[in-house]
Amino acid sequence: MSQPAPGMPYTVESRHPGWPAKLGPLRVPAGVVAVRPIRLRDGGEWSRIRLRDKTHLERWEPTAPGAWLERNALWSWPPQWAALRSLARRGQCLPFTITVDGAYAGQITIGNVIRAALRSAWVGYWVSSTAIGGGVATAAVALVVDHVLTRAGLHRIEATVRPENAASIRVLTKSGFRQEGVFERYLDVAGDWRDHLCFAITAEEIGDGLVTRLVGAGRAERV
Repeated sequence: MSQPAPGMPYTVESRHPGWPAKLGPLRVPAGVVAVRPIRLRDGGEWSRIRLRDKTHLERWEPTAPGAWLERNALWSWPPQWAALRSLARRGQCLPFTITVDGAYAGQITIGNVIRAALRSAWVGYWVSSTAIGGGVATAAVALVVDHVLTRAGLHRIEATVRPENAASIRVLTKSGFRQEGVFERYLDVAGDWRDHLCFAITAEEIGDGLVTRLVGAGRAERV
């Protein structure tokens, strides 16, 4: 997604200072939300939820080769898990599982990590259809962004979202992200090149933290 300016050195680290990590918990209307590293044994719930939620998820996710059933079957999880762990060990992403009351509820990933003078990355997430509207995604974003803009040493986090995705836009704005512009025909989603809004937040903007902001607004409480 975001790339360094011409001539800017592109560097990775052998291991993230902030991964693996367990974050939270926070209590929101949907339950107690926590974030932890992805596990190989997540595969069963990951596949079950994604196959059930095809209609809910497919319209927002980038187009990929193969049918939804093939890409989200149980046997497709081990190679995805291994690839994400490999990227994390090379310092290029931080892949996390979202849980609600201890049960698997989705994923949140910090990807395309660039160090050196930029210290930037993007955040992407999805949650189960049963967890929408209960504050789960907002809590997960707050936990992870606080973590990566402090302990993990990054300075800027970006997120891109289709203008039609009102729920995700609410998550980002409630979390303190600001809109910076529009990326025209940015990603191939649902079979066509779609415009995306670009949101961002920097370390200077989080103040005492996004979690503290959520708690102060009455949208979450620490557990």
